[in-house]
Amino acid sequence: MEDILHMLPDSLRAKLKRLPPQELERVEEIRLRVARPIEYVGGGTSRFVSEKGGGTEQAEAALMFTKEEGIQLLSRLSHHSLYMMEEEMRRGYITIQGGHRVGISGKVVLEDGRVKLIRDVTSFNIRVARERKGAADKVLPLLTEGKQLKNTLIISPPQCGKTTLLRDLARQISEGTQEVNARKVSIVDERSEIAGCVGGIPQKDVGPRTDVLDACPKAEGMMMMIRSMSPDVLITDEIGRAEDGYALEEAIHAGITVIASVHGRSLKDIMRRPTLSRVLQTGVFQCYLVLSRKPRIGAIAGVYDEHFAECRR
Repeated sequence: MEDILHMLPDSLRAKLKRLPPQELERVEEIRLRVARPIEYVGGGTSRFVSEKGGGTEQAEAALMFTKEEGIQLLSRLSHHSLYMMEEEMRRGYITIQGGHRVGISGKVVLEDGRVKLIRDVTSFNIRVARERKGAADKVLPLLTEGKQLKNTLIISPPQCGKTTLLRDLARQISEGTQEVNARKVSIVDERSEIAGCVGGIPQKDVGPRTDVLDACPKAEGMMMMIRSMSPDVLITDEIGRAEDGYALEEAIHAGITVIASVHGRSLKDIMRRPTLSRVLQTGVFQCYLVLSRKPRIGAIAGVYDEHFAECRR
């Protein structure tokens, strides 16, 4: 959180510091919209920063995010050079020191029918990246059999801790544990969320034997890592396109263990999607892990084998 506060304009930092420290530490997202209330999300609830200090559910009693603060924030995010950040602007998010990600929206500029950049930025979504070492402690035994890792698909709704889990799985597999010997791990991190790279350097601990390909499309990135880094384990986030499935199959046929994630609420949910259903029917995954927010973020809602039968835990 200190990395985020340090980046903010002074006036905006002062507004956020009106929150009690214990509440500020629970924040998962800070959502800033020009001329609208400052919103923060954490613990499954959304509130505004109150003029009186603390949080409020009443928009009319909240502090506003000003146009001047938006201009200052964008200048700080881009290190005073929007040209240098053109690729990040085109993708719609910027990764900052500490691995935190700032999503942006506003007026899109097109070139040859494709997004060139976003200008007149009016909304910022600051996603707080927190490391939870040990997040994979209870999960890793479910993904192994005789010290061998299973090809695994993690199914999770948004903000249920799947990225945190993938990060800690990478760290533990890279270091080695009682469940699995140390392995070479490759991460294809298209959205810069797992390792949180800045300048190509992971800001989060993903382990001593881990290589990261940052901001690269998943399908292309997986093929690059297979050819260039000879990984034992390949980890990637949020698969969904047909080409992602083909790349996963190539990795598995090359003898590489794959751990991936997908947005969804259940196994049945993702089986309804044509592109994912085809991959699942090939039997490439040996384990399906479903996450939930209840009774807590990252709770295991179900574990299934390659035949889609629920496993005992």
